[in-house]
Amino acid sequence: MKYLCSFCRAFLVRNYKTSKFYLPRYSINCDRFYSTDNFGSGRKIYTDLSQYPVERIRNFSIIAHIDHGKSTLADRLLEITDTIPRDKSNKQVLDKLQVERERGITVKAQTASLIYNYKGEDYLLNLIDTPGHVDFNYEVSRSLAACQGVVLLVDANQGVQAQTVANFYMAFESNLVIIPVLNKIDLKGAQPDIVTQQMKTLFDIDPHTVHKISAKAGTGVEELLHTVIEDIPPPNGSREAVTRALLFDSTYDQYKGVVGYFSIIDGMLTKGNKITSYHNKKTYEIQDLGFMHPLEEPTNSLYAGQVGYIICNMRNAKEAQVGDTYYLQNTEVQPLPGFKAAKPMVFAGIYPSDQSEFNSLRNAIEKLTLNDASVSVHIDSSPALGQGFRLGYLGLLHMDVFSQRLEQEHNASVITSCPNVPYKIKIKGAKNIKKFTTDEITILNPCHLPDKQMIVEMSEPVVTGTILMPDDYIGDVTSLCLERRGEIIDQSYIDNKRIMIKLQLPLNEILIDFYDELKSLTSGYASFDYEDAGYKVSTLVKVDFLINNKAVDELSIICHTSRARVIAKNVCIKLTESIPKQLFTISVQGAVGGKILARQDIKALRKDVLAKCYGGDITRKEKLLKRQAEGKKKMRKIGKVEIPKDAFINALKR
Repeated sequence: MKYLCSFCRAFLVRNYKTSKFYLPRYSINCDRFYSTDNFGSGRKIYTDLSQYPVERIRNFSIIAHIDHGKSTLADRLLEITDTIPRDKSNKQVLDKLQVERERGITVKAQTASLIYNYKGEDYLLNLIDTPGHVDFNYEVSRSLAACQGVVLLVDANQGVQAQTVANFYMAFESNLVIIPVLNKIDLKGAQPDIVTQQMKTLFDIDPHTVHKISAKAGTGVEELLHTVIEDIPPPNGSREAVTRALLFDSTYDQYKGVVGYFSIIDGMLTKGNKITSYHNKKTYEIQDLGFMHPLEEPTNSLYAGQVGYIICNMRNAKEAQVGDTYYLQNTEVQPLPGFKAAKPMVFAGIYPSDQSEFNSLRNAIEKLTLNDASVSVHIDSSPALGQGFRLGYLGLLHMDVFSQRLEQEHNASVITSCPNVPYKIKIKGAKNIKKFTTDEITILNPCHLPDKQMIVEMSEPVVTGTILMPDDYIGDVTSLCLERRGEIIDQSYIDNKRIMIKLQLPLNEILIDFYDELKSLTSGYASFDYEDAGYKVSTLVKVDFLINNKAVDELSIICHTSRARVIAKNVCIKLTESIPKQLFTISVQGAVGGKILARQDIKALRKDVLAKCYGGDITRKEKLLKRQAEGKKKMRKIGKVEIPKDAFINALKR
């Protein structure tokens, strides 16, 4: 039997003397997993899951703010349970994506099934390592739907952060058991007493119940594992009930098709079973199924309470609806409660560099959105960039990571337009006997904003933000929030030095560089998190940008009237820095309607046509200069200006 490395897809080789599998030393394409020749040493393979009744199954997630040690704790748990060899090189084993390894952050929630012997009995522990950045909050919400408890991780050095607060309340509202854990207690600057007091103030957690560990050194991790088994309840399902399975994640394999990750709620699934989707009513035959250990481990059956993968010859990526209920053919079931649909907060156009690659880009987006269901897709077109898509993201980092994954995983060369937020516009509708009626539309692209005479009212999205920081910086942060049209709702101390600010902000004002500026003002000590707070009526205008008197629709933005002139000037300056010089002068203008608010010129590159002239009559030089001037005038009329990819985002940075 051949085995594949899930990271580099290289075949593992069996050593028949030792009966163990390993990756050939000279054929390794990745250094993330089992880079030594002792693959599988001390590692048990379990293929029969029937021996684990529901009472000995625990499903839990690790949730925390970014960089608080979730992936490091997951590594130690994998080592303690002998799922992977104990090796100092094990770092972020569950972070399988290239973008995760490059950036050092978790982007995708990853599942691993662990087998651990506690008090003489083997327990099946299904661990889900979740992202920590607010842009990937949807991954956390999907993970919690498959769990009965969570490990809430807090850095003993940094203390409670904004995303910690958001994750706690998300788990609390889902009625999950919360195990509070203090990580990095071995650091020199650790303040465990102060941080536990913060947790008591914010979450009403008893300081005596907080586990103190060091995930890097492994201190206290095994005791934490015992608490997970003792405190987190087993799943509620039953093997005797009618089979129901919840699809909580999926991915696409070019050889296997759609690989779905399921939480088996009731009953059991076996190879050869025919399962039906409640969403599209289509029936599929199970070709293969198993669990993640952390690689794919095939098994014959999955039982109630367990989490695993299923391959059922599903080739169309659109058929895998995350949150869908699957059941055995010819049975009747009630659908399981799915997830709240992800609400995109940021929209941007994405276009192929070459229009001949449009179909390839469409296929790449379909496969990638299968793995990231929070991205919404709409067909879009641009006079300058041609046919493309307008994608909705949960934030700017989400947009950046998605574009990077398109290039790395699907070799797609794309151009991304300026990011913007959705606006709700009330326009004049059909005319009644006395007056016009009003219709409400949502604008995803500033280019589609109706004529000013048609608009009755405009609303912009607002968010409720949470800022945690030392009180030394409260003056600078308050000024920043007021500058971005923020309204402070509440301020409260969580300990003697740290303060939490609740405020309401227009989403458009925090879209590009608010977080960077906040970190700069507070020397990196502040943390920021936000959640959707609906729409608010505002006075907005569309600012158009013209390159040599030709409007570039992809650069158009909608902003508040009080900031139109400042933004127009700043964007014009940024464009002059991003657009390369040509042999003719380029004018960059920002305008609202027919009124020019700002202008910057990019001076022409000067070619010395007199370099070869030495001596002779002056009329010869005048003739050459006149011919050059006429040529530049002609070039200005017909010349094309290419705008670099990064100019669209750089232009909006303040």
